[in-house]
Amino acid sequence: MSNPIADPTDPGQGAADHTPTAGGTPTDEAAYSPDALADLEREVTTERAGETDPYDAVVLVSFGGPEAPEEVMPFLRRVTRGRGIPDERLAEVAEHYHAFGGKSPINDQNRALLAALGEEFARRGITTPLLWGNRNSEPFLTDVLRGAAEEGMTRVLAVTTSAYSSYSSCRQYREDIAESIGELAEEGSPVRVDKIRQYWNHPGFSSTNARLVTEAARQLRDSSGILPHLVFVTHSIPDAMDDTSGPGDGDGNVYSAQHQALTQAITTEARATLGEELVGELTYCSRSGPPSQPWLEPDVNDRLRELAAEGVTHVVLAPIGFVSDHMEVVFDLDTEAQETAAEVGIQVLRVPTVGIDPQFVSGVVDLVVERAAQERGESPEQPAWPVGQPWPSVCAPGCCPNLRTAKPAACGAD
Repeated sequence: MSNPIADPTDPGQGAADHTPTAGGTPTDEAAYSPDALADLEREVTTERAGETDPYDAVVLVSFGGPEAPEEVMPFLRRVTRGRGIPDERLAEVAEHYHAFGGKSPINDQNRALLAALGEEFARRGITTPLLWGNRNSEPFLTDVLRGAAEEGMTRVLAVTTSAYSSYSSCRQYREDIAESIGELAEEGSPVRVDKIRQYWNHPGFSSTNARLVTEAARQLRDSSGILPHLVFVTHSIPDAMDDTSGPGDGDGNVYSAQHQALTQAITTEARATLGEELVGELTYCSRSGPPSQPWLEPDVNDRLRELAAEGVTHVVLAPIGFVSDHMEVVFDLDTEAQETAAEVGIQVLRVPTVGIDPQFVSGVVDLVVERAAQERGESPEQPAWPVGQPWPSVCAPGCCPNLRTAKPAACGAD
């Protein structure tokens, strides 16, 4: 395709013929007239707009959260439905939300991400509508998909706000998508939903985290004169869930392996960039469930206490397991972990989540374009960093199973 802003003197971009016409006017004046440029711009815009075909819309699918004190308990009951957790225990968790006025920050962050994605769509000339639906709070995914179907948008691509592979971080999203599809089918409003791949090792996510961690390590080193210890953090899950994460015919433990791989890659990258022998390790937060049930460890607070005993005084805390600063970050890290660090005499600098970082936003749009190309039968480039292959867009049979109750799951081969 011609480039409307190409340099006509650059042979690599197609030099114009400067041979005068009979009237003495160079032929490139006509070729680059305002009307010709407008035609070329329309051609480019049409091509870019088609980058998301065959999808009618893209929907951001997130966990959701309460936006007022009276919404906290209903939200927690929806999150834990079917698990038999008494209200007394939920009331304890509710205090985390009430400490912040009964409002989770996640919905405002999703609004900001949706706006940033819209700006990147517009910059690229992509006109596909962007929607937003939550699993556990308004706007509920089923309602959003219903409204889309009523407007003729029946092929939808989902972008989930979870980067890694496990039941909680992938298959449960797929189950909720399947539930919405089933409910709408019963209403006579069939929709089809695909999703982008889990993106823990897409450079838009992984390289953005590497840059943010490196910048934080540099800042803390330069301000204190002391080389910090890198402590990476993600959401803990039950050992059994990690053991079964990944394809049904795989070895399991994919969730923890993905985090370990990214922890090691970012630490190596930061060492090379700063020329320092940095040490990095993975920890976990937000454990729940009965004490008798083993969850992934070490807990970030326990590890901070151990590091203090080992003589560590400065820590960079990197929440690589999270896309934005939702409750697990602002409470578990910015409140509890900071209090622990203060108690044991460690200075902590918490790294920002990728949030609406332009590099991450651009990467998400790249993933949308990649998935659409696959659905058109093309073989797009699939960048991956660090090691390994990109996670498939269609999950393998038995991937990250539900260990409590077997449920249908969309966007997979089973």
